[in-house]
Parts: sequence; C-alpha cells; structure tokens
Amino acid sequence: MKISLNWLKKYVQPKNSDEELIRLIGSRLVEVEGVIDESHKYDNIYIVKVATAEKIPDTHLTLCQIDVGSVRLNKVDYDENGLVQVVCGAPNVREGMLAVWIAPGAVVPASVHEDSPFVIGKRKMLSKYESSGMLAGADELDFGDDHSGIVEIEPGTAAPGELLKDVFDLDDLILDIENKSLTHRPDTFGVIGFAREVAGIMGESFDYEYQDTTLVPKKGIKITIEDNKICQRYSAVVLEKHGEIKNKYLSFLDTVLAKSGIRPLNPIVDVTNYLMLLTGQPLHAFDLDKFVKIGGTDTPEIVVRLARNGEKLTLLDDTEVVLNTDDIVICSGEKPVALAGAMGGKSTMIDENTHNILIESATFSLYNLRKTQMAHGIFSEAITRFTKGQPPYQCLKVAEAAAEMLSEGFVVTQVADTLKKPLEPLKVQVSVDEINGLLGTHYTEKTIKKTLENVGFGVNAGLTVTVPLWRTDIHIKEDVIEEVGRLLGYDNIEPVLPLHQTAKHNTEWDTKSKVREIMTRFGANEVLTYSFVSGRLLEKAGISTNDCYKIVNSISPELQYIRPSIVPSLLDKAYLNQKLPIDKFALFEINKVYRKDGRMNPEGVPVEHTSLGMVLAERKNDGTAYYKAKLYVEELFRKLGIEVMFVPLDSFGYDSRIEGLPFEKKRSALIIPYKDGLSKDLRDEAYVAYGVVGEFKNSVRRAFKLGDYLAGFELDFENLTEFSSNVLDVDVTPIVAKRDLTIETTKSYQEIYNQVAETIFSHGIQANIIPLAIYQPEKIKHISFHLEFKGKIDEKIMKELEKIS
Repeated sequence: MKISLNWLKKYVQPKNSDEELIRLIGSRLVEVEGVIDESHKYDNIYIVKVATAEKIPDTHLTLCQIDVGSVRLNKVDYDENGLVQVVCGAPNVREGMLAVWIAPGAVVPASVHEDSPFVIGKRKMLSKYESSGMLAGADELDFGDDHSGIVEIEPGTAAPGELLKDVFDLDDLILDIENKSLTHRPDTFGVIGFAREVAGIMGESFDYEYQDTTLVPKKGIKITIEDNKICQRYSAVVLEKHGEIKNKYLSFLDTVLAKSGIRPLNPIVDVTNYLMLLTGQPLHAFDLDKFVKIGGTDTPEIVVRLARNGEKLTLLDDTEVVLNTDDIVICSGEKPVALAGAMGGKSTMIDENTHNILIESATFSLYNLRKTQMAHGIFSEAITRFTKGQPPYQCLKVAEAAAEMLSEGFVVTQVADTLKKPLEPLKVQVSVDEINGLLGTHYTEKTIKKTLENVGFGVNAGLTVTVPLWRTDIHIKEDVIEEVGRLLGYDNIEPVLPLHQTAKHNTEWDTKSKVREIMTRFGANEVLTYSFVSGRLLEKAGISTNDCYKIVNSISPELQYIRPSIVPSLLDKAYLNQKLPIDKFALFEINKVYRKDGRMNPEGVPVEHTSLGMVLAERKNDGTAYYKAKLYVEELFRKLGIEVMFVPLDSFGYDSRIEGLPFEKKRSALIIPYKDGLSKDLRDEAYVAYGVVGEFKNSVRRAFKLGDYLAGFELDFENLTEFSSNVLDVDVTPIVAKRDLTIETTKSYQEIYNQVAETIFSHGIQANIIPLAIYQPEKIKHISFHLEFKGKIDEKIMKELEKIS
C-alpha cells in the first residue's frame, strides 16, 4: 500500500519533521518498507499556453509557439514575444489550450525510476524545425496509460509559467507500507483512518470523519441478500445523467490515484477509486441501463448470493472465470453481473456511452473473499481491503459521498440500504491499575483517557471504553491495554527485568542442539522450510492429501496443507541444489509436522510432532545410497548413546502405513531401539520406532527430477528425546577391545547385522558394529564387520558370533 505524505497532511498537521514522522509511524503503527522520494520528479515541468498551432504539411505534426509566462531558462530560445517553439505530434493540440511543457534538461517523469532516465533536450524535427522540450501526455507524466494526446489543464486553474508540481501538489514523499502488519486493521487502509492513527501517535486529537451528505430518496431499490453471513450490509445509490462531466482535463483525482499506484480510467470509476483510497471502503459502479436490461426488469433488482457451481462470468479484464460455491456474486435478478468484492463484470461496465449509474457500497464475508482471491488469482485493491474485514458502519456514507462528487453531471434518483437498525458499539471495562500492571508503566487516568479519545474511543470515568465502529480488532481489555501501550510508544516504557524462577531442564532442547552439532560435523547442511506446503508437493512425494490437514483460509495456493512429513520439503530443496548444480550434498531439518492421527490438544487443535529429516544426493557415485544414509543414522545414534537395530520394510508384508511412505521397501529399514529386542511384533502400533531410513521410490525420484543416488531418513524426535538419557555425556565409555568378524551366509546383510547386534547386546555389552565388506563369489555371501567393544568381553561371545550363519 502506498500513502502520499502530502495527502496525509491534509487531514493531520504533524509538528515533527518528515523523517521523525516516518520513524514514529514505523515504531508505533506499521512497518514502512521504503520511502519513494518524488520531491524532484516534476522539476522543470511547467503549465503553458499554446499561443499558436500550425499544422506541418504532409505530416501529423503541429508547429506550436507556447507561452511559458515569465519562465526564462538557459539553452531555450525565445522569440521577440517571449514564446518558445515546440513541435508536437498529438492530435488534440490546439491554439489557446493550457498544456504541460517538459523543458529541456528535465527528466520525463515516467522514466524517473528507470535505470536510464530519459532527459528531454532540444532537437531539430524534419531537419528544419527547432523544438525545445515537449508537450506531455498523461503516460509521459506517469498519470496513466493514455497516449491518445497531450494533457489538458482546465482553463482558469493555472497560469502559464506555473510549475506543475505546485499546481497539483506533486512535491511529495510516498510511503511504501507493508500490508501484512495491518491485516487486523481494515480502518487504516484509507487515508482518513491512517491519518487518525498518525494523530494518535503524535498525541493529537482527530475529529475528521466522512460526513453524511443530504440525499432525498425518490424510491427504494429492491435488494435481496440470500444469506446475511456473506453480506452484512449493502447500500446502493442510483444516479441519472443531467449534464456533462469535465473528463478531458487533468485533475487532482488523476494525480492522487497515480501516486497511490492506481491508473486513472474515467471520471466515474476514478471517483470510486479515490473514495476507496480515502476511506478504505471499496465502491463499484455499474452501468444502470445494462444492469436493468440483463435482469429483465423496469427497475434494478439486486440479489447477493453464493454462486452456483459451474456458473461462468466474464470480468472487466475480459477473463472468464468458472465460479464455485464459495464465490459471492452480485446478480441482476437471477443473472450474475459481478464477482462481489473482487471485480465487476464486463456486461455492466462503465463506458463512454454510460448515462445512468448504480453505485454499490457493501461489506462481504472476508472468509469467502479470501477463497475467491486464491481460487481465481484476483488481487485487486478492493479485495485486498475486503479480506481485512471491512466494517459496515460507513457503507451508505461513502456511496453518498460518491454521488456528491459526481453531482456536476448526475442527479440522485434512488437510494437504498439494507441496514435495519443502528450499529451498536462494543463497550470494554478496564482499569488504570490493569493497564499499568500489564505494561509496567505509571500512566494517569487523564493520560490514558486522552490517548484513547484522540483515535475515536469513547472513555467514561472509571475507564469504560466505547470501541469506535471502525475498530473491528478491539474485543477485550487486553486489546485496549495494547492500544494504550502502542500509541504512547513501547519504546517509552522503562525496561525492567521480570521476576522468574529457573526454568526446568529442557531435554528436547539439549537433544536438538546435540543433533545439530553432530549432523553438521558429518558434513550435512541444516535448512529451514515452511510447515505449510502445496498439495502438488505432497503428491510428488507419494503422500495423499486426504491424509493431511488442509488450511481453510490459506494465504497462498502453494501453502494449502500442513505437512505430515519433512521429507517432501527436503526433496524440493534437493532439486534446487542439484539444479545449481551442486554434485554432492546432505540436507537436514528439525521442525514440526502435523499427522492426521486424530490427536488433538485441549483447544481442539492438531497435536504438533517434531521430526528430524535428512536427504542426501550425489551426482556420481558407484556405491549404494541406502548404506550411506544408514551410516549417518548409525553414527548419529552412536554419538547419542542409543543402541538401535534396522528391520527391512519388506519384512512386514502389506501395511498401509508403510505403503504410504516415500521410501522403497526393498532398500529401506525401520529404525527401532534394542530396548525390547526382536521378540515384539514390529507391526504393533504400541511398538516404539525411531523412524525410517532408505532410498526413495523411483516414482518420487522422477517426480522431483533427482538422480539415482538418493536416500534419506526421517526420525520421530519425541521418541529420540525420550530414549536419549545421556545426550550430554556422549562417547564417554572407552573402547577396550576390537575384533573383526566374517560370516558366511545366504541371508541378507540386514538379517545378519541384527543377529550380531542381538547376540552382543543380550550380554549387556555395548559395541560399535561397523560394516566392512560384502563378498559374494557365488551363492554364499561373506559379510565382514569391525567390532569395537566398550567393555570387557568374554571370548565365548566371539564363539557365539562365529556360529551365526
């Protein structure tokens, strides 16, 4: 959102410098992402009068002599009458008109922020006509896209020689506001609401409010709202044409809209956009005659309803959208003519032939409009404001204001409003002690009362606070306390250390710190990714979106689901790294996941789980990715002092929980503790498992466009923390004996590994079991291990190991 400082100052007169004012806005209201300095954008650009205009034969050009008043510039030739010669190609240039002259040496405003701004000079046209500077069009002045002719200034509004920036107040600073920090404050999306807040943070009162104009309804318009949940209030004003609108002249509206990032279109639409920027309340103007014709009635019959699945509507930008049942539509009778809150329809658009208009001012469900925004990709200025939760208090006022601004060319004939009774403001009770107790301040009741009244709150003795109708974010006393602290400045509160007790030892935090240290020592790189992911990302990893929580009001189509696993996010980052290209890397992340397992906290919110995930990839490697990923796991658990064993996934047969994993069953294993040995049924849901390690399915690898050498793991961090009792004292047990062991067998490596581990640990001895080699000349495998014992061993153990086959 862009806010003109000059426009702001029309409603509040700051005593501070511009720099201090911007600092205060940033610290007490909203983040200012940047300041666009337009104080020199319109330097050396003047209002001039075209004294003579003669067509140059056989061309579209006109030779003009312009009156620049008393302006005398170097490098500009003046004739004996003080006139300057300019060649102009615009079809509307004529003798006697007031125009805008960009003098030689000035920068064309539309190019100011380009890498190479265009500087106007003197030039010779058709090899014989000298031309000093240029007469400018709206597009060149950065006031719109119109290139059909040069800008005209209404006679009597300026004199030749006056600077354009002085006439239209263009010597300005534009504040680039970060919208997200005002999501809860729809009232600040208008200049008036923003100015009220600026007055409040400066400790000044603000009494301006958009006042009602006097309108006499001729007859009511029929308005039907099928469900009040989707439209809290709908106001409408019908205007019939009775005169001409001066739409050919550059106006204050054009300059204000342009500075706010909105291109001027025509006088009617410009008025609705201006009032939206001023008040925060979006308006929409329909061509009344088209509207009534579509409905097949004599008078407008407005219906506000949810769209029916499959209905189609062509919007103002010529886009045809297929509607869904979350969309709200405005209908003429039964036929949709606008996508409510988002964009009007092509069938009722205002054009040069419009004689009568219907102005709509309403409030729509922010929840429905957020879905509409995401479903159809519409991010207009209007829907941006509606999705913040526009309050209904000023609907009719702003519609009436539009009628007043258009009164030169239109007369009001009908007015209607669906509000049945006055809106009741909320009252909140709070005390001075509660405010000072929470903020740690010593404010008096007088200070608190004035601070709140400055921004429109009503405050009675004893601090009964009446919340203004435009403040939809204030509900409880803590909201009021926050308001006092913010307006008076959190930076003015003296910091005091709170009294507290020593926190309990956090085992999970210790485990996370140690795991990060271990993983980075192994050469892995930690990443941090969003917990919100797209359905497309989950499907690429082979995870069904039906097994995931979907966000009702997601901020983006790419962030619609809460991930049940970290692995898809890591695979996505792996693709980006291989694309760079990086030939060899390992990525890991410790973060929250949300499994759709039915577990809820007392507030009915899904329980968070912490997971550790890792993905490793290499572009060129002749080995097996599974064993490298498994080595990471073995070393991680060894350093954490936890003994684990690996059970191949394909030993389970069919299991829906395993089938839904992105790992290839034949080259993956379940990681389990040696706590209970192998006697327990691994498919028992009560059985503890740390996680899974293995290579990814070919379908997953292809979906992410990754190479053959790809593996990873995902561990349940809660189980890891629970069993990691000696996380702070790792590797303290010395290795006292080393042995090499080779076993001849027809079994798989994993089966033999598990037998070796079970034999050792059944004697209560800790050991590192390190695979050395697998040699298979024919049917018999020769599997070799290096054993590092952490306690005194009996040679009987080695004899038991040698019997394994």
